Amino acid sequence: MLKIQDVARHAGVSAATVSRVLNGRATVNPELAARVHAAVVELGYRPNGVARNLRRRQTTLWAVLVSDVGNPFFTSLVRGVEDGGRQFGYSVVLCNTDENRAREAEYIAVALADNMAGIIISPADDATDISALVAAGTAVVTIDRELADTDVDAVLVDNEKGAEQATTHLLDSGYRRIACITGPRRMSTAMERLRGYQRALKSFGVPQDRALIRHADFREDGGYSAMASLLDEGVDFDAVFVANNLMTVGAVECLTEREVTVPDQVGVIGFDDIPWARLFRPSLSYVSQPTYELGRAAAQLLADRIDNPNRPTTRMVLQTELHPRESTRRK
Repeated sequence: MLKIQDVARHAGVSAATVSRVLNGRATVNPELAARVHAAVVELGYRPNGVARNLRRRQTTLWAVLVSDVGNPFFTSLVRGVEDGGRQFGYSVVLCNTDENRAREAEYIAVALADNMAGIIISPADDATDISALVAAGTAVVTIDRELADTDVDAVLVDNEKGAEQATTHLLDSGYRRIACITGPRRMSTAMERLRGYQRALKSFGVPQDRALIRHADFREDGGYSAMASLLDEGVDFDAVFVANNLMTVGAVECLTEREVTVPDQVGVIGFDDIPWARLFRPSLSYVSQPTYELGRAAAQLLADRIDNPNRPTTRMVLQTELHPRESTRRK
């Protein structure tokens, strides 16, 4: 059976250095850490999880709670968490809360009962209760959505700026009656994207019209229904900003069924990449989030929090990127 000393000899470092690297310590020289990781892979070494659990009195498992495992955004995010966790010797258990607070509470209780080393959570809504985790001293990182008045690490995206980018692009393209389909009022991401939309209109001196705003459920059906309501009510609009990927699909589906042409009659831009966006005709404009990087950053923060439980809280905000395509290109 391979021992830590075997890895140390193969990497040309001390056993103490190998131990620090495998436990996710940030004090190791990056070059030495790379040599250790390479030796671990080449030798096929696996840390003694049982012994480590006894020392830590916890498992080497992380629970990752996401609100919709069917959304490609979370698929990429979880992949980032998993890859990051493996780097620090942790495995990931995926939990789909389906944006249901009761189910979310059940998963939190299970994580506590099983002494999981840490939790990365995308809250079901702004009222998610993680007080039991905080009281138990469990390492927690919130991701994608922020919880007010909760002093835990967070990895977020600048939602307001991303929404402002998308709306500004529509305004720059000559659109003026711009509708906004965003998520539920109880979710910070939905309201932040709404504020970004409103900020862009204000900067261009375009009056805001509440009739142009729809709140849906961040799902495909919600996007379809929101678009249908705009059309059925005869609202005058020449473009739409849709605040997540699945709702964009639903909104475009509705426009297609109603034979409303994009972008000639209505310009469309979404928030979040869609893996199959290039297959749409016309191709969809969107603002992308660094989803994989969000997951990797959350994993780094969680591993560091486990090793340094008393360090100051970190709030990390990543940036979005505009990808203009045919759906906002006026002829």
